[in-house]
Order: sequence, then C-alpha cells, then structure tokens
Amino acid sequence: MWFLFALLSAIFAALASILAKVGIDGVNSNLATAIRTVVVVIMAWGMVFLTHAQSGISDIGKKSWIFLILSGLATGASWLCYYRALQLGDASKVVPIDKLSVVITLVMAFIFLHEEFTAKSLIGCILIGAGTLIMVL
Repeated sequence: MWFLFALLSAIFAALASILAKVGIDGVNSNLATAIRTVVVVIMAWGMVFLTHAQSGISDIGKKSWIFLILSGLATGASWLCYYRALQLGDASKVVPIDKLSVVITLVMAFIFLHEEFTAKSLIGCILIGAGTLIMVL
C-alpha cells in the first residue's frame, strides 16, 4: 500500500508543479506560496476531521511537536525557494533539481537515522545525480 501512496504522491507533485508554473505567472512567488499553503492547511485539517483524528492531538509528545514544527519550517522554506525558482526558471529544469532531494534524503537518512546505505542506494544516487545534471544542461 505504501507504494501506491508514494506513486500518487509523485503524480500529484508533478501536477502541482505544472499547475504552479501556470498559476505563478505575474504573481509574487511568496504570495503564491502563501495561497498554496492556505489551501494545503484547509485540506489537511479537513482530512483530520473527516477521519476523526483530531483526538490524537493530546497524545503527541514534546519531541514529536518539536520535530513536526521543524519539519514544517523546512517545508515552508522549501516551498518558498521552489516557487521562486519556478517563477525564474523553466519547470523542466527546476523540478529535476528539486528532486535531488531524493539523493540528499538518502544521505541524511544514512548519517542521521543510521539507515542502511547499500551499493544499490549508491548507484541510484549517482544515477539520479547524473540524470539531473543531464536534464538541466
């Protein structure tokens, strides 16, 4: 099931990039990011209430709160930079560079989460990096 959700995530992310590139024309990138964020907040809280997950708020520990807030800050910074890059550059070049996050995530997961880094992971990172370089040149 995780694979299906990951695939849907990729499809929606691709769609979001194309829609954002069209929608950001003539709009300040920070304003565009704020509008997108409001929509995401409404949608996310809608899902929380639709699935009756709101009762779990009181069960969230201090460590989780800290890391979820830090993750939110990182997401916000990522979105602000992404929208500015989309405004300034071609989606076909911005998106592949943005997807270098896959390589960076694998390296960070190895360093900070002590996840396994295999020969397959290394080859994948090299291929993603090389593919990104080829796409943006």
